Amino acid sequence: MATARIIVHPPLGTGGRRVTVRGRILGLAYSDGDVLEFLRRAGLPDTEELLDNPSWVKWRGGRPHHYEAA
Repeated sequence: MATARIIVHPPLGTGGRRVTVRGRILGLAYSDGDVLEFLRRAGLPDTEELLDNPSWVKWRGGRPHHYEAA
């Protein structure tokens, strides 16, 4: 896979991170559990190991797994 399918965008000023898959917004995540639930609903693998796999998930801005306000 050339690029990650799942993008976890930078933390917002109010907290939380937008999550998209191929440009489609899945929701606003406030925890890894939220991201996993979005993936499950989208029919994608929802294992925690997936979140640290750069061929699947790209964390933009901020630290991975960090959801607090920027």
